[in-house]
Formats: sequence, C-alpha cells, structure tokens
Amino acid sequence: AGVQPNEVSYNATISACEKAGQWEKALSLLREMPGAGVQPNEVSYNATISACEKAGRWEKAVSLLREMPDAGLSPDVISYSAAISACEKAGRWEEALSL
Repeated sequence: AGVQPNEVSYNATISACEKAGQWEKALSLLREMPGAGVQPNEVSYNATISACEKAGRWEKAVSLLREMPDAGLSPDVISYSAAISACEKAGRWEEALSL
C-alpha cells in the first residue's frame, strides 16, 4: 500500500531539492506531478524557479515563469522575484526587464 504523493509532499520535496541545489531533480519532480495525478500549483513552480535561480539556470527559470499561465497559474511576486534574480545573477538585465 504506502502513502500516495500529494501536492504537499511534492512541494516539500521540490523545496528540499531547491535548498540542496538540486535544480534538475526539482524540475523532474515538477514534470512528474501530473502523471502521478497531482496538479502543480504556484508553490510547486516557485520552488522550482528558485532552484533554477540558485543554480544559475536563468533560461530555465524564465521558461518556467512563462509556462505558468499555460498551466492555469498566475505568477506572483515570488515567481517574478526568483526569475528576475536568476537573470540578474547571470548579467541578463535585458531579460529581467522584459519580465
């Protein structure tokens, strides 16, 4: 039997990956959620965007931010802040301004 993963368990795991610098694992978990019957929410995306930001993956952070509306989600201050910070760390101020 075992425990069925849900939104909370996925988000906690993605946040742990973010803190451990495991951006690829965080992204993998985000991508696997729908197949497990769990819809990603703003927290899921924000933690994954933050993981990408901390790893210097500005392109992926911006891509995830732009994907949120297609997933039926509205980026919030945390979403934008993490994506802008990722651009800033990479010296990509033009992209930051476009957000």
